[in-house]
Amino acid sequence: MKEKVTYLYPVFIVGTLTLVSGQTEVAAPDVGISLDKVAHFVVFGALATSIIRLPVFRDKPSRGFWTALLFSAGFGILDEWHQSTTPGRQVEVADAVADALGALTASSLYRWVFWYRALLEWKPVRV
Repeated sequence: MKEKVTYLYPVFIVGTLTLVSGQTEVAAPDVGISLDKVAHFVVFGALATSIIRLPVFRDKPSRGFWTALLFSAGFGILDEWHQSTTPGRQVEVADAVADALGALTASSLYRWVFWYRALLEWKPVRV
């Protein structure tokens, strides 16, 4: 059952991104600087991480890396297109670049940095 729930994480992130990018105005706190690109980087890194951690890729790390990277970066491009159809929103190539860089960074860390992968897979309580 736990493994089936794992498959819902990328679905949840994609659904949330689709919902938010279809909004005319996105609620975001005003902190004096634009955190837009940082948000793109982090959210698409989270999407890539949720994909690469899927049980289907447990014994296929290279396939998981490429699937997470290509799906996340491709979805970033589709997300920008989706925004172009939303009144009041605009398309920025820099957003798609931030999406792809977030996906690349997260996938690379998980694939090649052991302590990072171990941290994400650490279970404080074994059941």
